Amino acid sequence: MLRNMGKIVSSGLVMAIAVSALAGCGGGQKAESTTAAPAAESTTAAPAASDSKETEAAGTDSSGGGVEITWWAFPTYAQDGDNPAGTYEQEIIDAFQAKNPDITVKLETIDFTSGPEKITAAIEAGTVCDVLFDAPGRIISYAQNGKLVALDDMFTDDFVKDVDNEALLNSCKSGDSYYMYPISTAAFCMAVSKNALEDAGAMDCINLEGDRTWTTEKFEEMMQKLYDAGYMGATVYCSGQGGDQGIRAFVTNLYDSSVTDNAVTTYTINDEGGVKAMTKIKEWVDAGWMLNGSAYNGGEDVDQFVAGNTAFTTLWSPGLASQRAETLSENGIEAIALPFPSEDGVPAMEYLVNGFCVFDNGDAARAEASKKFIYFMCNDEEWGPKNVVKTSVFPVRQSMGDLYPGDEEMKFYASLTKYYSPYYNTIPGFAEMRTYWFPMLQAVINGDSEPQAALDDFVAKANQSIENAK
Repeated sequence: MLRNMGKIVSSGLVMAIAVSALAGCGGGQKAESTTAAPAAESTTAAPAASDSKETEAAGTDSSGGGVEITWWAFPTYAQDGDNPAGTYEQEIIDAFQAKNPDITVKLETIDFTSGPEKITAAIEAGTVCDVLFDAPGRIISYAQNGKLVALDDMFTDDFVKDVDNEALLNSCKSGDSYYMYPISTAAFCMAVSKNALEDAGAMDCINLEGDRTWTTEKFEEMMQKLYDAGYMGATVYCSGQGGDQGIRAFVTNLYDSSVTDNAVTTYTINDEGGVKAMTKIKEWVDAGWMLNGSAYNGGEDVDQFVAGNTAFTTLWSPGLASQRAETLSENGIEAIALPFPSEDGVPAMEYLVNGFCVFDNGDAARAEASKKFIYFMCNDEEWGPKNVVKTSVFPVRQSMGDLYPGDEEMKFYASLTKYYSPYYNTIPGFAEMRTYWFPMLQAVINGDSEPQAALDDFVAKANQSIENAK
């Protein structure tokens, strides 16, 4: 199946998975909460609104008998059986309202294709939701534009100590304040086909011990063996933004470059390591060891891997492994998850952080009710862990413990948190930067630009996007 070169150009590709859909919260064993619930009266409350359109749009109960808030939910939770999107989310709401009868939560499900635009339009129209479950890339941009309520009172000393991950906590901040309350996290990594490696005699190229770290030299050796045995490598996907964090992490790890400096203030991927990586990738594409992915995005690269058309993918995570498990089984493929290879064997991982924000709709009571709802979803003894597991990732709170006891694969994924690199998705102008990334990759692998020139141009435009955002 992997040997059939024609399959790679199939026009029937499944639409790309939105990487945001990998978001998750976790659960299994119960844990005592070490975080304090929001106070009854907010220390970060938004100005009260008397008769604002925002309050009317959200349906606040003006009779004084309670508060009504809205939750817009991307399809991040797995639904049982054939249940429609929103079924599990409604179960969370029902459980919350049973304990908080004075708060009514209205649910609206949104998708990853039109959802971001819907949110932006609603912000401008003054009809946006109260609570959103998303990732820092978008949430912090809303904060930078002054659209969110600060959540500093939820970040107690006990909670910060329980998370014990400075890079992750910083991803939830804009300036000196927190605007996203995190619940779960997972590293993005890559995956290889054990079937292909065994057939090509390349199992000795990878490491299956501990954190499974390996070197760029071993990765190159693996690709050559796969190619010699008739197998195709992953696409260098760059048709658009879908999954672009995976291919960026692959590029930066190869020769120890980085997207930005450690302080996340300027782009640096045009350094010596970045240029060497892009030069190598161009060589691998020309040799046929990796495939020109100008027509593919990240989701489509994953499609090719789980279909058995390619021997590895540079976009993987525990969430994707769970979502694609049935297809992999149907195709008789055993996927082995690995960190990205690097010259020194020490990876720097990009990662997903899932969390909640509260939009500033001019109503202190709604803001406080929203924080109470968020606290319940993240820290309730039953629902906090359950919500994390429902998305196949890991809790940010160490006190939740191992939510996947006996699962060695999940134990491996959890081990990658120690390799988290600075989180640059919250840098000003991040959304604009992404529009420059894939044309740069296309220019290099198609031979339209030399790696150094292409990366210099990308960095110049990316750094200008920071200034544009300011």
